[in-house]
Amino acid sequence: MRPSRARIEPVPEGEWTDEMREVFDQTRALSGDRVFNIFTTLARHPKLLKRWMVFANHILAKSTLGARERELLILRIGWLCRAEYEWAQHVLIAKLLGVTDAEIAQVQVGPEAPEWSRHDRALVCAADELHRDACIGDATWATLRASYSEEQMIDVVFTVGQYNLVSMVLNSLGVELDPGLSGFAGAP
Repeated sequence: MRPSRARIEPVPEGEWTDEMREVFDQTRALSGDRVFNIFTTLARHPKLLKRWMVFANHILAKSTLGARERELLILRIGWLCRAEYEWAQHVLIAKLLGVTDAEIAQVQVGPEAPEWSRHDRALVCAADELHRDACIGDATWATLRASYSEEQMIDVVFTVGQYNLVSMVLNSLGVELDPGLSGFAGAP
């Protein structure tokens, strides 16, 4: 069962250190000048936050995957992990990238949704297989590999792995939704 409230509170702005502000300045560029609860909560462990941000920035901004494909993977693993915070943040990001409400609803259904293209179905299936088996199955691998480079295949695995980890952190720490997010209640 998920915690009903934050187990670790975000660091209030009046307590931000120079080290925290340096990391938060990096996040502002991606968030429209906001500092999200995930970052202010993880700031309770500033050295970890600083080092994790390097990897997180690769996955979110420097991956070899297309942004839409990345968001489908993130949404699916967030949904599978029941990570409401992750889901809510990435629904907004996905919509900005042109992912439709219908596609977001399909993410909830999973690879069984009949509307998926063969490629998108394989992406969603890859997230399911990684979540369930910690391995992409041969058939899914072959479908994705038909159009993806080796780097892209590695980025698929690391994207799902990164957001599985983030989902565990968000759920376990009880990171609360940022203002304006509706979470699962607002899911299509």
